Amino acid sequence: MAAHSLSLSLPAQAHRGLSSCSASSRAPPLGLVGCPPRPRAALPLATGGAGRSRRGELGRRAMSGFMNSTVAVELAVAEKSGNVEQLPFVNDKHGGVIIEMVTPMDPGVFSASLKAALAKWREQGIRGVWIKLPITLSNLIPPAVEEGFWYHHAEETYLMLAYWLPNTKHTLPVNATHRVGVGAFIMNDKREVLAVQEKSGVLRGLGIWKFPTGVVEPGEDINVGVVREVKEETGIDAEFVEVLAFRQSHKAFFDKSDIFFVCLVRPLSYDITKQDSEIEACQWMPVEEFAAQPFVQKHELVRFQAIKCWLDLTGDFGLVSILLCVKA
Repeated sequence: MAAHSLSLSLPAQAHRGLSSCSASSRAPPLGLVGCPPRPRAALPLATGGAGRSRRGELGRRAMSGFMNSTVAVELAVAEKSGNVEQLPFVNDKHGGVIIEMVTPMDPGVFSASLKAALAKWREQGIRGVWIKLPITLSNLIPPAVEEGFWYHHAEETYLMLAYWLPNTKHTLPVNATHRVGVGAFIMNDKREVLAVQEKSGVLRGLGIWKFPTGVVEPGEDINVGVVREVKEETGIDAEFVEVLAFRQSHKAFFDKSDIFFVCLVRPLSYDITKQDSEIEACQWMPVEEFAAQPFVQKHELVRFQAIKCWLDLTGDFGLVSILLCVKA
């Protein structure tokens, strides 16, 4: 998208209107602000719904004209004072604009410039307006919020704010609602699964053995993410085979939902190098011993995942009897 700069131009009538209001003191003090009142056209008399409709239309036109005149006056005053600068923006794909602030700007100048930009975009029928503020320009957040912008999302280096110009309910998309997690079911030819104990998190210190797991990074595919997590936590080289199962949960991380994929992964090496920062222990563990853990037996979802992994890998129903034997 090509970058644009907002250029404001006022009709000549607006400038003449301003100058006429500051006319010579010799002019008689007519009207509320010293300007001669405009002649009014006589309204035709009408009765019934047609008359009310006509009067309503005239009222809307009068209000629209008043608003446009007010905006024009405000813009003229702002331009004359030199407090309006061009804001850098690009058009988005949905009839909106994205203001991308890069260089510092005085908050007062930014506020006046934003007011002028919003007025112009409202006239042009623009609907959604976004402001992308780098963390170095956080001093511009208050002026944007005062104009009605709200927080949409934030990343490490910037904050995105949003605003809806029409007087209707906004249709802007919400921020990302899910994060994606992965777990690796990886077994060697001795019927041993790769299992870890966490050094942090809810399972810390409980002696529970679990699959290597982690969160997929932005822009990373599931098959790449699960192989990376296995390598980081255990030092084992592996290759992705297929997705075996997945589940969804809600309010898992700062009120965000979570989708977790259990993947079948084939080992390419077998010597373990534990990740000291996150992993307390790591081992190749007999699959029957893994399945017999009270934690696995107690949690139906974990048992289902283990059954699914085992059957897809071996087709052997021998382990299923262990997994289905739920302990109180």
